[in-house]
Amino acid sequence: MQLATGTVINGKVVVEGLALPEGTVVTVLTREDEQTVRLSATEEAALLDALDEADREEGISADELFSRIQRFG
Repeated sequence: MQLATGTVINGKVVVEGLALPEGTVVTVLTREDEQTVRLSATEEAALLDALDEADREEGISADELFSRIQRFG
C-alpha cells in the first residue's frame, strides 16, 4: 500500500511520479476545504499516538488489514 497525492485534470486524477499498472484499483480521499475537523484532546492524543505507531511500523500489514476488514463484509 502506498500514499500518493494527485490533481484532477480534465476529470481524471493525475499523480505525478507514480506509475501504476493499468487496472489498478485505488481509493480516493478528497479534502473539503470548507469543513474543519475538530478533535477533543483525547482524540487528538489518540491520533498522534497512531501516527507515531505508524512511523515506527508497529502496525499490521495491508494484507492483514484487508483480511480483517473482509470478515465484516
